[in-house]
Formats: sequence, C-alpha cells, structure tokens
Amino acid sequence: MTTDVPRDRKPDGDGPDPDVTVPVTAQAGAVDAEVVTANQRVFVGILGTVFAGACVLYTAFHIGVMNVYPLETWVYRLIHVSGGLTLGFIFFSARAFPAEGSGERPATRLEWALLLPAAVAIFTALVQITYALLADARVPTGAPADQMLLTFGYPIITGTVLAILAAWTSPVRDRSRLPLPDLLLAVAAIAVGLYIIGHAEFLRFRASVFPHPNDMYASIAGILLILEMTRRLAGLPLVIIVAMFIAYGFVGPWLPGVLEHGGYAPARFFAFIYTDNGVLGPTTAVSSTYIILFITFAAFLQASRVGEYFVNFAFAAAGGARGGPAKVAVFSSGLMGMINGTSAGNVVSTGSLTIPLMKRVGYRPQTSASIEAAASSGGQVLPPIMGAGAFIMAEITGIAYTEIVIAAIIPAALYFLSVYFMVDKEALKLGMRGLPRSELPQFATMARRVFLFIPVITLIGALFMGYSVIRAGTLAMAAAAAVSWLTPFRMGPRQIAYALEIAARMSLQLVAVCAAAGVIVGVIALTGVGVRFSSLLLAVAGQSQILALMFAMLVAIILGMGMPTTAAYAVAASVIAPGLIRMGIDPLTAHFFIFYFAVMSAITPPVALAAYAGAAIARSDPMRTSVESFKIGLAAFVVPFMFFYSAPMLMQGEWHENLHAFLSAALGIYLLASSIQGWFFGRINWVVRALVLGAALAMIGGGLQSDIIGLSVAAVVFAAQRLLLNPARA
Repeated sequence: MTTDVPRDRKPDGDGPDPDVTVPVTAQAGAVDAEVVTANQRVFVGILGTVFAGACVLYTAFHIGVMNVYPLETWVYRLIHVSGGLTLGFIFFSARAFPAEGSGERPATRLEWALLLPAAVAIFTALVQITYALLADARVPTGAPADQMLLTFGYPIITGTVLAILAAWTSPVRDRSRLPLPDLLLAVAAIAVGLYIIGHAEFLRFRASVFPHPNDMYASIAGILLILEMTRRLAGLPLVIIVAMFIAYGFVGPWLPGVLEHGGYAPARFFAFIYTDNGVLGPTTAVSSTYIILFITFAAFLQASRVGEYFVNFAFAAAGGARGGPAKVAVFSSGLMGMINGTSAGNVVSTGSLTIPLMKRVGYRPQTSASIEAAASSGGQVLPPIMGAGAFIMAEITGIAYTEIVIAAIIPAALYFLSVYFMVDKEALKLGMRGLPRSELPQFATMARRVFLFIPVITLIGALFMGYSVIRAGTLAMAAAAAVSWLTPFRMGPRQIAYALEIAARMSLQLVAVCAAAGVIVGVIALTGVGVRFSSLLLAVAGQSQILALMFAMLVAIILGMGMPTTAAYAVAASVIAPGLIRMGIDPLTAHFFIFYFAVMSAITPPVALAAYAGAAIARSDPMRTSVESFKIGLAAFVVPFMFFYSAPMLMQGEWHENLHAFLSAALGIYLLASSIQGWFFGRINWVVRALVLGAALAMIGGGLQSDIIGLSVAAVVFAAQRLLLNPARA
C-alpha cells in the first residue's frame, strides 16, 4: 500500500511533520492540491506536456461519448480499460520511489536480459495486429489454430510476462523519467486492446464456445496487465483474491461440495473472462460511465477551488464549537468522500488539514485519524453520489437510481449523526474547546459565497427533475466552471484542460480495480458458484433470515477488506445477494445491506485501508487506529439491521412512518453513542452504560412498545444523572 501526499509535499519519509505544517489559520489551502502517491511519476518538460495531453484526451473522450457520440459498448469499454492501463503504466511505477538525492542506478544485466526479448515480442505483436486491422486480415471464427499465433499470440503473452518481471527487478529511477519496462507494458496494453476491439464481433459468439488460441493469449495478457496495475494502485489484497478466483476455475473438479465444478479449458476460461460477462461487464460499465463522470466532476470542483470552499464553510460553521476540527471533518469529509469515490483517498486529501487540527485542540492522534477515517468512509453511503455505489447498485439490480438515492437518505443521516455524537461526547469528556474564532474563516464571508454550492445543487436538482445521471453530472461540471467566474479562480481553457488532466489520473485506480473485480464476476458467472453459494446460504441459515444476514455481513466484510468500495460491493453482491433474495428479502434491502458492510470494511480491523491512511498522517499506531475507527463508525454496523426490520428506514412507508422510523432511530443512535463513550449528561459507569445500551437497542427496534421501553429507561437515567448525581447542573 502506498502513501499519498499532496503534490507540493515530499512523497518520501523525509517530508515535513504534519504537526509542523498546520497553518496558523484553519483554512483549507491544500485540500484541492493534487495527491501524488509514493510510486507516481511527475513528468516535466515535453514529456509532461505530451502525457498531460494524453490524459486530457482520455477524459474528453469519455465525456464526448457519453454526451455526444455514443460508441458500440464493447469498443467503448475496451478503449476505457486499455487507455486506463496505458496511462497507468506511464504514470505509476512498480515500486515506490527512493528518497530524493539517492542517485541513479544503472540498468542491470538481468534487466537487459528481460527487456530485449520483451521489446522484440511486444512490438512484433503490435505490428502484427496493426497490419491485421489495416489489411482486414483478422482471425475470423473457424480460422486455422496457428493463424497469427507466432506473430501475435506467443509474442504478446511472452513479452507481457517478461516486461512485468523487468519492471519488478529494474532499479527505481527518477520520477520524471519513463523507464523502458513500463513503456513496454503500456504498448502491450494498446496491443491487447487493439486485438480484442478488432475481433469483438467474433468474440461475442466464440469466446465461451470455441475461442481461437490468440483469444486466449490476448485475454491472459490483458488480465496480467490488469492485475499488475491493480497491485500498483490498490495493493496486493485484491490481486490475491482475484488470483484465488482464477485458480478456482481450474481446481474446481477436485473441490468438495458446492465448490465443485466440471473444470474449463484454459482457452474457454480466459476468453470468457475478457468479455462482457467479466472484465467488460457491469463493473467496467459503471467505471466507464458514472465513475469517470463523477471523478471528472470532482476534478472540476478541485480545479475551481470549490472543494476548498466546502471545507472552509464547514470550518466557519463548526470550527469554533467544542471539538470543532473533528466536527468539520465529519461534514467536509462526508461531502468530499461522497464525490471522491475512495475512502482512503479522501482521508489523505481532507485529513491532511483536519487531522493535525484535531490533534491541536486535544484529540489523541489515533482518535483524530479514526474520526477522519469514519467520516470519509461514510461519504460512500451519502446520497446522491454515494461514491459511485448508487450507480453500481442500479446497474446490478435494475432498480431506478432515484429510488436508490431516496432509500439512502435516512441510513446516511443516522450514520453521520452517530459519528457527530461520538465526536461531541469525546469533546465533552475531555473538556475540549474549539479553535479561536480569529483563526477561522469568517462565516459572513463564507455565506456571501454560498453560490459555490450551485454545482452540487444543480446535480441534485437535475437528477430529481428526471435528467439522466450522465446529463446531470455534465450539467454539474458546467455549473462548477460557470460559478468559478464569480471567484478569483476562474476556469478558462487552461483550467478546464487541467481538470480533465487530473480527472484521468484520479480515475486510474478505479479503472484497474473495477476491471479486476470484473475478473471475479466473470469467474462467478462461468462456474455458477454464486448460485451454489446461495444454496449453501439457504442450507446453513435454514429459514432464519437474521442468521443469513449475519453470515452475509461476515462475508461482505471479509471480501471487502483491502479492496476499494466499488470492487468490494460488486464482488459481495455477486456472491451473497442472490441467496438473500431467494430467502425472501427485498432486493433493495439485500443490496443495501451488503453495500453498507462492504463500505465499512474500510474501517474494520485488521485490514482497514481508510484507518491506515489516517494513521499515516496522524503518526499513530495503525491497528489501534483501525479499532477506534470501528468504534466511531459502529452505527454503520447496526443501521443495516435496522432497515431490514423496518422498511420505512429505506423510505418504503408512508411519510409519517418514515418520520417515526427516523426520529426513534436517531434517539437510539444518540443513546448508543452515549453508551459507547460513557457520557450521558455526565460520566456514567459500566452498569449505567449497559442500561443506556439496552435503551438504545430498544429505540433502534422501531416498534411502539420498544420505543416506550427505550424512552422510559433513558428518562430514568437522565433524571438520575441530572437530579441525583449532578444536581448542580439540574
């Protein structure tokens, strides 16, 4: 896992201490700075201009196709994946860069021994597929097995493997240089993309029946490139999971019970995976449309400095309250996390400001990091964007996007209320104050610039007026550019090009992750393990829906550990959701249940990516930080069971039922936070905490009798605290 840092900060361990770089005034000056990872290249000069132009073209291509000139589905998704891989190998190294000033390291004999044959093989494959497309000498269905095999099939797989090995073993050089191994991998991605695009009309019919050997080798090379890019951008956990699913495709005949299957020939297996049943399936469908659209929207907010305004507005509104920076983190990180799409990435961007300020007002380092991680993860469940989760859910389930967004309102509100209560009670326990008003942005000044919320209002308004998601997102981008002309940071052609450029770089991780998740989805579809897993779930849980949900919760969290939200949900939904639906659970409830736990895997120990990112900034222990972030976000582990028992929690009832469900659950969440933090109008001991916890669970239940019980217990404890134990406060 790499550490992210703002572009204007050193990416290595010699960078300044976050505690030292806190500004005198709490203003978000670096929130909109581009984040540079430890293995990211930063090109200058002609190379910088050329590759920046490539990024602009990549993003503009997507926006143009989505709004102006639609392309055939396979062609569009293949350009999306292949282009993303090409840019990924250009911008991201196989390993983290060394400390500045470490000097150059010459190429080794091993590197040359790998590179020379790799270069010959990859360029041979590129020339062959280019000629085949130009001369219409493709490999049609029924062609001889050896056609183009020596000039494309063998070279592309051999060259790809050798280039990956060369990238692993080559010395890591200067950030501004593009080494030959990564250049070859970028060329290999182009060659694979050209082959599959050129043969798409044949692959639709022959991939799962009688694929050509070249289909297999191109698909294997493509999957290797996807996994290598995923390793560089998202770490090893997802790569290992994908590798296990691929292995399952071949060892299935020797596995027991529901895991057994008949086995598959390698050609059929890999060719099937690289179709719209796998890599080009629903996960890539979402990443090539909704995800890149809203990443571009986020880039426009970043380039226009609107994102900075969101954080400053939160500081002006809440920075002076007790524990002010933590409350700012709850609001600003939730809002930015909704748009950002990755919990860990949002922790880095907003946490670089909020975490040092939380430490400054008295929060412990691990608490500061935990609050930021919990708030950033919560952004993934915050409508209307939900970190792209709503779009994936709509794609998988066929449920209307607007219905999903409306259903998400109460659960998201309860989650952020819970985090807010946890933060406030921690501040009460420790007697914290907020930041001095002299160090905060003036609220009157921020209020006069409230028009900067117009892009978000435009997005929400367009969605509920019936515009498509793509059209609404495009209008929101245009609104961001327009309102920038009312500020000192006007978006002219150069700034718009910069927004398109950073959008491409910001999207690369999710392009790779969604393609890798597509491999898993393809294996599940081919082997039928999802259906058999549903049968196993029914057998284990019997007719107990709650037992099935507990089992689903564990599976979703385990699958999600170490994986970004989009991939975690897509995989968990493929494996778990069919079984829950077969047990009679409503599809919307089942998918929301899985989605929440897939999101919260980012703050669930032992592998909690968002908490680890926060710990790196706060200089705290990662494991302790992950445990505390789990505690702060505990409501998210209760809310899914709440909307299982109470349909109005997902806005599925009459208005008064929905209101009752929200108010009773909100009070329950308040009591839950009081019990966990040990503060209910004063400190409470473990016996009282247990009583308050019981009252919280009763309120969360949502029934009239349970509400009366919860209110009665809470009233008794309140009276005891205020009248008996703390009479001075009565």
